[in-house]
Amino acid sequence: MKSAYELAMEKYEQQVGDLKTYSREQKEQLAEVDRKYDTKIAEARLNAEQKMQQAGENSQEAKQIQEELQKEIASLEEKKEHEKKELRASFDAEHG
Repeated sequence: MKSAYELAMEKYEQQVGDLKTYSREQKEQLAEVDRKYDTKIAEARLNAEQKMQQAGENSQEAKQIQEELQKEIASLEEKKEHEKKELRASFDAEHG
């Protein structure tokens, strides 16, 4: 009978074996997607900050701006992950 440690190590080795390794070019393509969306998120934050300054003491408007920012960031993060998932699938198709 195997110990809990041995079972955990086997499970870990199976998971690590399932990890994909990508070429330098593929990693750069994935990083480019990250940079593209990180830039869009930074722009959204800057725009929201400017709107917040214009809103001044209006807490209702400030709250709305924050909510819109959170929605926009979530949407951009989702798009980023979707684009990276498609890239990874194309990498797998090239090798498969």
